[in-house]
Amino acid sequence: MAARPDGGGASAGSAAAASATPASATAASAATPLPDATPTSAISVEGLAFSYDNKAFIQGFSERFESGKVTSIVGPNGCGKSTLVRLIDGLHHPQAGRVLIAGTDTLALSSRQRARRLAVLSQTPRLPAMSVYDLVACGRFPYHSHQGRLGSDDREHVESAIAMAGIAQFRDHDIRRLSGGERQKAFIAMVLAQDTEIVMLDEPTTFLDIKACHDLMTLVTRLNTEMGKTIIMVIHDLDLALRYSEQILVMNAGRNIMHDSVDRVLASGTLEEVFCMRIHQVRSEEGTAHVLFPN
Repeated sequence: MAARPDGGGASAGSAAAASATPASATAASAATPLPDATPTSAISVEGLAFSYDNKAFIQGFSERFESGKVTSIVGPNGCGKSTLVRLIDGLHHPQAGRVLIAGTDTLALSSRQRARRLAVLSQTPRLPAMSVYDLVACGRFPYHSHQGRLGSDDREHVESAIAMAGIAQFRDHDIRRLSGGERQKAFIAMVLAQDTEIVMLDEPTTFLDIKACHDLMTLVTRLNTEMGKTIIMVIHDLDLALRYSEQILVMNAGRNIMHDSVDRVLASGTLEEVFCMRIHQVRSEEGTAHVLFPN
């Protein structure tokens, strides 16, 4: 992809903002059988293997992410969630297997080509010294000519993204002076300006207060329901994941444990087993929440 002013290899925002900010183990499991091919797969992961310091971390990992869905990837710290994002984004190269975006191997795509298909916002991106408008404009990097100037179409996408994110009042503000929630909305706008069908978010609610978390997740949901974006996000807050997702992928020790609808994942008890927690679902007129108790 491309939407990271923190410096990811395949990120559009990072490449555009490079001048403003510096670039930022477990036992192997048997290969997971790959489900039958389906034309609705936005991303297909086939038999991925990846190691850190010659220690197998992800082995035989296969999964498909359905187009038009909001999918959350959850699991304990260090289970491979962010590593999977980097493998999909092309920042890590697998020792075996491949990642397909809309049927095309990511390694066969240039960074610009990949960034026109997949937008990725990394966790806690570094803050460049630029205005909100200029940050959002970084999302247009994959479409720039060699001169790097914004055309009328680019400006239209930037304005639309700023309006969608609800940050028009901050357009001329220094991104570093915004609150955490406002800042994350600006980064989401940058991803939106990138105009891809698939958006990946790596821990987008980190360090946000409760209201800011729900505001951001509501915005992410709108990207799906109003704009048809496929959303894949790594998230630690299980209540947010269960409230705002349609599908849940549970990971542990570099393996995909279960991938299904929210209701089926909850009913299976997989989350309680992986997190060593008891989960109580609470329904009210205001909606559904999930209360967690340690075992």
